Amino acid sequence: MVQDDDYDGRLVSAFLDSAGALIVVLDSEARITHFSRACVDVTGYSEDEVRGKHVWDFLLIPEEVDGAKRAFHALQTERRPKPFENHWVTRTGEKRLIAWRSTYLPMADGSDPAAISIGIDLTEHRQAELALRQGQAQLASIVESAMDAIITVDSDQNVVMFNAAAERMFGCSAQTAIGNPLDGFIPERFRSAHRTHVDRFGSEGITRRSMGELLGGIWGLRQSGEEFPIEASISQTEVGRQKFHTVIIRDVTARRRSEERLRQQAALLDEAADAILVRDLEGQILFWNRGAERVYGWSAAEAVGTNSLQLYLGEFAGQIEKAKQVLLQKGEWLGSARHLTKSGKPIDVEARWTLVRDDAGEPKSVLVINTDVTDKKKLEAQFLRAQRMESIGTLAGGIAHDINNILSPILMSVRLLQMKVSDDDSLRLLSVLQKSAERGGAMVKQVLEFARGIQGDRIVLDPKHLIKEITKTLAETLPKSIEVECFVPEDVWPVTGDSTQIHQVLMNLCINARDAMPRGGILSVKAENSSIDENFARMILDGTPGKFVCVTVTDMGTGMPADVLSRVFEPFFTTKDHGKGTGLGLSTVLAIVKGHGGFVDVYSEPGKGTQFRVYFPAAKYPLTRDIPEELSDAPLGHGEVILVVDDELAIREITRSTLEAFGYNALTASDGTEAVALYAQNRDRIKVVLTDMMMPYLDGVATIRALQKIDPKVRIIASSGLADSEKASEAASVGVKIFLSKPYTADELLGAVAETLKGE
Repeated sequence: MVQDDDYDGRLVSAFLDSAGALIVVLDSEARITHFSRACVDVTGYSEDEVRGKHVWDFLLIPEEVDGAKRAFHALQTERRPKPFENHWVTRTGEKRLIAWRSTYLPMADGSDPAAISIGIDLTEHRQAELALRQGQAQLASIVESAMDAIITVDSDQNVVMFNAAAERMFGCSAQTAIGNPLDGFIPERFRSAHRTHVDRFGSEGITRRSMGELLGGIWGLRQSGEEFPIEASISQTEVGRQKFHTVIIRDVTARRRSEERLRQQAALLDEAADAILVRDLEGQILFWNRGAERVYGWSAAEAVGTNSLQLYLGEFAGQIEKAKQVLLQKGEWLGSARHLTKSGKPIDVEARWTLVRDDAGEPKSVLVINTDVTDKKKLEAQFLRAQRMESIGTLAGGIAHDINNILSPILMSVRLLQMKVSDDDSLRLLSVLQKSAERGGAMVKQVLEFARGIQGDRIVLDPKHLIKEITKTLAETLPKSIEVECFVPEDVWPVTGDSTQIHQVLMNLCINARDAMPRGGILSVKAENSSIDENFARMILDGTPGKFVCVTVTDMGTGMPADVLSRVFEPFFTTKDHGKGTGLGLSTVLAIVKGHGGFVDVYSEPGKGTQFRVYFPAAKYPLTRDIPEELSDAPLGHGEVILVVDDELAIREITRSTLEAFGYNALTASDGTEAVALYAQNRDRIKVVLTDMMMPYLDGVATIRALQKIDPKVRIIASSGLADSEKASEAASVGVKIFLSKPYTADELLGAVAETLKGE
């Protein structure tokens, strides 16, 4: 043992404690002479408690005692350091793994040397190693059980790891793959680019990236030589100075096929004329096809994510819960509804709802197919009206003979009685009786005329004289508060027709114009030659191409709202008070014009007046589907973009088709709000804006002003259904120089666009 007079034990203890290590000093009998501060901290025993004791008496677990004794004995006999490990049991019973390195410390007095052991607590380190090994085992298990192929390559691009999914995917065993280049699993056309990008991948300091970012669409190569589409991501790791790349590969063949099928199905849905949409049970729209865009006016981007109650259901929203209950009970619902378009226009639809369920059979969403039947209903109404007219005609024809037989004796009796009586009261009563009988006969004739079709003697007429005669009569007979204007060019074309019937048409329209201006105003009658092309004809119901004389009757009266305007030609429909109109006047006008091979167009705005255009076929030009004058001299475009703004879908589409047929590109907007948004997005592309003057939300003037705020130099063509009305003046007041009167021909449209572009 170390003696105090030769060796300062306290100094040694202080030095050993300051080292902060596990240090134990044993005498030749293996009894503890020094127990460092670190040993005290680990075991919980004080130095006084352990001094003079053997370590195996209280610190070691029983199964390690013999090993410790053998190690001490070997140290005594061999006098060489001996590393070994054992477990210490602390005061609290915790086991700590300690790695020891022991040696002998020679004594200055020549006594038996002391053994000194320096230990390192490996408990946490060994636990971490165990966890790491377990994690590596788990990782290896995950890699092998992964559905995706996982391949690791070294810096030379040789495979060092090839999991089971890779074997299945590429048809190659791991034994064959490991040690061979990765190029064997990449089609030849991709190999060079793959190596280049992998080299860049490491040099740019990136540790992970999708291969799709590097190479775009990529393909794998099976052992059989088959190529297949894949998705891959690559990551880089370093072990020592060696770099490894791990690629995770997914075979997307099935998904590509599924996506292609979905694209084809979506394309088919987009080709459908019906509005097809999918919404969830709360009404939020999830899918919106192009048919829905055409029917309702909202784009898919605008509709998806919006609640259908707020978007298009309109008045049908109040019935939605009842329809939903039927849907949940029966799995489907069929019905008719009135919806609203983006412009606020009501449309009639036939709806079919189908409940879509999830894998568990629970209601998930609703497939909705809406068919726009607005035009169909109008046609049905026209058909029913025609049937009604035919029935009325049959009835009128059946009773006309009897009524005339009744009226004839009355009229003859009135004549005889007038010859026999002389007092004023009797003559006055007989006059009233005669006029009533004559009026009854005229009414029967009028019913027959519009119900069975109007016939008459057709001769070549000069409409100039007929119109001037009518306007002269009107100027002499109408109230002085109404000013009659007449505009008829000398070169107006002749027409073929019955002068009496044409006279009846114009007089009927003029009388209606008079009634619409109780406070007076201007009644204008104008005639002009008109060449109608396909573009023009498609804008007007029953319109046909050819040469026509257009007679326009315009008033400054009260005008008509849309619901009245749509019914003006219906028999017996009138807005006049009871006893002041039969509702047969405009029906007779339409029947006469159609009987002459012509057609009628009407335009009206509440408070702005009404304009009737009557088209009679010109006599010297046969009515034909082909226009004699070709449009070969029409100005052609060179890809300029024209923005067409109109709330009428038919006019937008016809105008767009015409512009595109003659070399222009066209964008369309259904109202002023949409037009302003489109112009703001495409300001640099749009060269000319063609806008209607009467639209919902923003009218023509407001739209033009909004566009001019975006671009003061914007080139605009204004258009309106009221020719020569204040709309042209309104357009001029905001700087518009060119005005198109609707309907317009393709020649007029192209000429206006070319004229506007001249200033560019």
